[in-house]
Amino acid sequence: MFDSRSVNLEILKQRAYNLRWATVPQGVIPLTAADPDFPSAPEIAESITRFVKDRYLCYGPPDGLPDFKESVATFFQNKRNIPAKPAYIFPVDSAAFGIYVVCQAFLSPNDEAIIFDPVDFLFRYSVESVGGKAVSFAIPAGTEKVDFEALEKLVTPKTRLICLCNPLNPTGKVFTKAELLQLGNIACKHNLTILSDEIWSDIIYAPHTYTSIASLDEAIRERTVTVTGYSKSYGLAGLRIGSVMASNQETFDKLIKVSLHQSTVHGANVLGQIAATTALNECDYWLKAFVAHLNEMQQLCVTELNSMKGVSCIAPEGCYVAFANIVGTGKSSKEVHELLLNEAKVAVVPGLKEWFGAGADGYIRLSFATSNEILTQALSQIKTVINTL
Repeated sequence: MFDSRSVNLEILKQRAYNLRWATVPQGVIPLTAADPDFPSAPEIAESITRFVKDRYLCYGPPDGLPDFKESVATFFQNKRNIPAKPAYIFPVDSAAFGIYVVCQAFLSPNDEAIIFDPVDFLFRYSVESVGGKAVSFAIPAGTEKVDFEALEKLVTPKTRLICLCNPLNPTGKVFTKAELLQLGNIACKHNLTILSDEIWSDIIYAPHTYTSIASLDEAIRERTVTVTGYSKSYGLAGLRIGSVMASNQETFDKLIKVSLHQSTVHGANVLGQIAATTALNECDYWLKAFVAHLNEMQQLCVTELNSMKGVSCIAPEGCYVAFANIVGTGKSSKEVHELLLNEAKVAVVPGLKEWFGAGADGYIRLSFATSNEILTQALSQIKTVINTL
């Protein structure tokens, strides 16, 4: 299901954009945007085909199709131990937009939000897009124990939001239950909202386990907004579908209002909701096989990176990206990115401030959601070039 025969490079070169196969020069292997090289589960395509066959592609409800809301709630109840209610869940056209919606709902101009560093640029972008100030809290790669006392010192009278990315992209850190409890208690103490981005929560490597912060206790849950998506787990990036979950009517009303869904200016497409519903209800077998494959690719990727001259990489606990320290090469993240693109013919994401924050300096990020054959070839080409430095 996840071998090289499953990867159709001809289709990927036509359809896989966002720094991937359709955008890189011919002959370059893209280990860039975190989007699988594999086709999605067959049940997903079949459900979309059945729906489209009737030829009625009408408006859906602003707050989501009932089946979608029910399937998402069931997922959070059964897989994340959260007493989720369908009424407090609505679809968004991506987890990225979900992050923006939460910032729009809870931040006014000059309000502050604490974000991690390094972390996906979407957090800073969303905070600043609504006029807020993003305050960085460093969690370097390999951090075994997060200093939450230092985080609490960043809280000011202007702080409104703590942005939790769990698992943490790009480092792959999975927060422990004890760590989440500390963060949740800080939020309760200072009356802060928690934005919990859980798009990577299905991609966890043993012995690590995943805990949703909203599952800890009622006080923490009441101030948590959970955002997730279905692109990482099920390969649905092009369908632009995610979900936002509140824990009470007041928060839900605030979120749905700023989402602009009720005005039809914004909304989540119906086909995306059909696909995500099918994924959650019928494709657990596919996800389990995908994670098993990713576990093997993680080990391969980390082992090969650590065998390269001047490179070190801590195994990610979650996500399917490797965050490799390249300081020992004597070159910057940008220089290594350009060197690998031009000479190794492999595209990676450089650890630039605009991508992940200042804490990514000296790193590159590689996605390993591909076949063993493609990943082995890419790592071999990288190793040949790096070891000549």
